[in-house]
Amino acid sequence: MPQALYPLLLLACPLGMALMMWWMTRGKHGKQSRSAAPHTAPATQAEIEDLRKEIRELRARQAERFSKTPGN
Repeated sequence: MPQALYPLLLLACPLGMALMMWWMTRGKHGKQSRSAAPHTAPATQAEIEDLRKEIRELRARQAERFSKTPGN
């Protein structure tokens, strides 16, 4: 194989990868700004309150464990 083809073979993979990355990101600029996540439903107020309650309970448990550790 001629010596001139070796550098081309070494650059084929990185150049091909860069070209694919450019090609894939090129088409997303207009589509992404229109709809961030159309498949996700908005959380209801009840779900939000349940999650807040769970957070309060977890924080209380964490505070309880921290107060039981020796040396405090």
